[in-house]
Amino acid sequence: MKKILLLLILLIPFNIRAVDTSAESAILMDMDSNRILYAKNINKQRSVASISKIMTAYLAVESEKLDKKVTIGSEIDKSYGSGIYIKKGEILTIRDLLYGLMLRSGNDASYSIAKNISGSVDNFVSEMNKKASELNLKNTIFNNPNGLDEDKGNYSTAYDMAILTSNAMKNKEFREIVKTKKYNLKTNMNTYIWHNKNKLLNMYKYATGGKTGYTKIAKRTLVNTASKDNLNLVAVTLNDGNDFKDQMDLFEYGFNNYKNYNILKKGIIDIVDDNYYKKYDLYIKNDFTYPLSNDELDLIVIKFNLEKIRNVKKDMKAGYISVYLGNLLIHKEDIYINKKIKKSFSLKNFVKDIFK
Repeated sequence: MKKILLLLILLIPFNIRAVDTSAESAILMDMDSNRILYAKNINKQRSVASISKIMTAYLAVESEKLDKKVTIGSEIDKSYGSGIYIKKGEILTIRDLLYGLMLRSGNDASYSIAKNISGSVDNFVSEMNKKASELNLKNTIFNNPNGLDEDKGNYSTAYDMAILTSNAMKNKEFREIVKTKKYNLKTNMNTYIWHNKNKLLNMYKYATGGKTGYTKIAKRTLVNTASKDNLNLVAVTLNDGNDFKDQMDLFEYGFNNYKNYNILKKGIIDIVDDNYYKKYDLYIKNDFTYPLSNDELDLIVIKFNLEKIRNVKKDMKAGYISVYLGNLLIHKEDIYINKKIKKSFSLKNFVKDIFK
């Protein structure tokens, strides 16, 4: 097989404006591409306190047990610190407990969620670490479902927590819970009104959710997400006494300096200089978007790598597209073959559309 290599070069402005925080560790990251827009000690492992509950909530929403009714038992006996003050014999759904977990940082809720999702708190913690491994969170270890340091504590990094949050925010139920400012609940034993501790939801109009945290060892920890003009960002600050302002500054830096460009669009592509596959349609299965600075003076390079396949079959892989920002490979996308149809997508016209 012979290879065909075709290039498309796009001139993109590039410039980075300085921004800083008072955090020991901090990150601002695009949730769709995982491009890091700001970094400060992002791989430094430390106690993360109650932002650990992002993993607890993520596993719970993925369990598809949100409407399961549970009776609170002795699992809450070892709970202390922040709580929603549920009682033994009280009946709630997992969904109710999740609102108590994420809005009020209920440590008692975390133990009940863990027991009723996995059978025991220990089993649930094992699932937390398994999920961390699946997400390639290399510097993360969980010892409990809440982040309390006296119970060995949970350790992670700003980078790992940003990756975890980006994945959790893909879940509709998770997004709905973390953006909620107020939750009303009536059980067989009590009536609750829970207001979200995450003040950024009221302070910053583009905020879409997050989680606060604090212990004496971890100090103030905070995760938030924000969206504007199709740019979806996550900010994590660890040991930051001015965390809400710092995160607003980070988000403003991101939104003021970056725009989300649709570099690749799923569907049929027309590669101008390719004659080998002119009897077929070549297509890709996914969009690829990437945040770029409006002042960027670097290069986006798109390389089309095609194999000359003799015995062509429908939906066979024909090669791949490599997308570079300068010399940095930022994305690879497989190219597939299909039978020719009348309409085709012009990549030349599509490139023009990117910058409209």
